[in-house]
Amino acid sequence: MTDPAVERDAAEAASAFAHPPVAPDATGAYGGHPDQVIDFYAPRTDSATGGSPLVVVLHGGAWRAPYDRHHITPLADFLARRGFAVANVEYRRGSSMPHQNAEGHVAGRWPETFDDVAAAMDALPALTAAHLPQADARRTVITGHSAGGHLALWAAARHVLPPRSPAAWRLPSPPPLRGVVALAPIADFVTAEELGVCGGASAQLLGGAGPWAERLPFADPAALLPTGIATAVVHGREDIVVPPSVAESYVAAAAKAGETVGLTLLDGIGHFPLIDPAADACAVVAEEISQLAW
Repeated sequence: MTDPAVERDAAEAASAFAHPPVAPDATGAYGGHPDQVIDFYAPRTDSATGGSPLVVVLHGGAWRAPYDRHHITPLADFLARRGFAVANVEYRRGSSMPHQNAEGHVAGRWPETFDDVAAAMDALPALTAAHLPQADARRTVITGHSAGGHLALWAAARHVLPPRSPAAWRLPSPPPLRGVVALAPIADFVTAEELGVCGGASAQLLGGAGPWAERLPFADPAALLPTGIATAVVHGREDIVVPPSVAESYVAAAAKAGETVGLTLLDGIGHFPLIDPAADACAVVAEEISQLAW
């Protein structure tokens, strides 16, 4: 007997991944590795006076190598067609799937994944000025899906990283962001590991059980609060990939830290419609970004 939730998730994933990749208008490198690049999408509508808000996109895929930025380019194009300038960030990821005696990194790379997100955000103003002059970098919103939602929240919290964090990660003051819109984010690592999200990808990202406790304060968004940056989370109530309780746990942690995080739970929606231009949920995402950007 088939599981209706699994069938729905498979159908939603098939729809989201059915869109062909959309080529960028320009690409800029923020480092020497092939994955250290940002793709830029110019707004497809007439820009408002002063330029279009800039949306920084971080893709998901459990920080694993087979899932790169190309699968989220339809969302980048969707946002560009709604008047946003878009920067789609690539970063170094791990190997494909966990297996016995795996060599190298399974989910993400420590510290390279975080090195790359920090370096990309630091290089973004100059790269945007060079490749996307239509963008108004003063109105920047960062968004990300799933593992990318985690990275978006982390990028907005670099100024509250512990003092022992790598110097290149930590900022002396809040990043110049209008806000964060995290889409089904892996936002609370402890809760995610309790639920076995993505086969224990959070622990793999941090290097496994050994360094888990030591590295958690540097990587877990739920431990990096409050940020003082406007944050909204959008999550499907029927998400079986990253259950909504992960988002709810993050929102509760924010409230405990004295910060309000907006949480929009979408009925009848799973994990993938949030990045699927054919789904109504994608319009909700665009509206959440608009509320922070314009």
